[in-house]
Amino acid sequence: MKLQTICVPMLLLAASVLPVHGEELPPAPQGSFSIAVIPDTQHYKGRGTHSKKQAKDPTTNPVFEAITDCIVDELDRQRIVFVSHVGDIVDINNDEQWAVAQNCVDKLHGKVPYGISVGNHDMTGKTGNSALFQKYFPRSRFAEFDWYGGCYPGEPNQPEISGNNANSYQLFSAEGMDFIIVHLECNAPDPVLNWANEVLTRHADRRAIVTTHMDLGPLEHPKQPGDYFDAPKGRMVWKKCHGANGNTSQQMWEKCFSKHKNLFLICCGDQSRTQAMRQSVKGQHGNTVHELLSDYGAEGFRLMRFLPAQNQIEVRTWNPVKGASCEKTKLIPERDQHQFTLDYQMTKSAD
Repeated sequence: MKLQTICVPMLLLAASVLPVHGEELPPAPQGSFSIAVIPDTQHYKGRGTHSKKQAKDPTTNPVFEAITDCIVDELDRQRIVFVSHVGDIVDINNDEQWAVAQNCVDKLHGKVPYGISVGNHDMTGKTGNSALFQKYFPRSRFAEFDWYGGCYPGEPNQPEISGNNANSYQLFSAEGMDFIIVHLECNAPDPVLNWANEVLTRHADRRAIVTTHMDLGPLEHPKQPGDYFDAPKGRMVWKKCHGANGNTSQQMWEKCFSKHKNLFLICCGDQSRTQAMRQSVKGQHGNTVHELLSDYGAEGFRLMRFLPAQNQIEVRTWNPVKGASCEKTKLIPERDQHQFTLDYQMTKSAD
């Protein structure tokens, strides 16, 4: 499936972008590379869902299938070097949905490095038990790949809490740059963040990315449905998982993310009623960290093209179901929330 009828902006000045329309997204140029980001994939049909009408139908997820099919088709054209899933892989934590999810991700397996963050829907209740995720995506699944760095081992005698690949990291290189990407579960507890701090410190010579399920959204826990849409938004100070042991998005920033000068990007999902949001902030060392929320439902997935020569990342949202660029949605009509460019220093200044 080729990406067609998409707008490709050319950056003339840092704050002045003009769209250039073409019949298709051109292949990634020599010297560039892309990272694909899969938003929440909770769009299951058939058995194992809440629909009584579909109780006898096989469990399927056409949206998830369309995304992974598109990524595989575009691996070479877009020079995709990594695929990251922001979590909420399933809608209901049952074997029917996990089997479909595994089949979708199997299309990537052995073709491109990838990692998965565990969302609140991927756990049992609020306890942080991710046993079914660990059943279908265990550490052993990735043991053959040299890009798989490892995972948090979990607590003794309780691996179903945070263990066996529920928190993992991957290593990859592209265009002479070395990267580490850490995938953390929703509201990761302190022992997990301590592990992540150690991993990021040990690989301080690599450019760092974090994918975690909750980050941006309504600042406070919504008290009524309208708050999910209209209340002030930013890095959240409420949580869904791990009870008293869980950390809010703000706590994860303070205890871990802000401390690492090599961190430049955080990807998240979780908030379908926010859908798309971004902010750029400074870490403790003065490094700029771009925080990107994408939870598009059936509206698309993210393709981030790194252009080292321009020191820019082109972020594009593509809808593989419609075969079209996502220029706007009912919730977010502004194009620059779906198609935009980030500044990121990759080459040394001529000065």
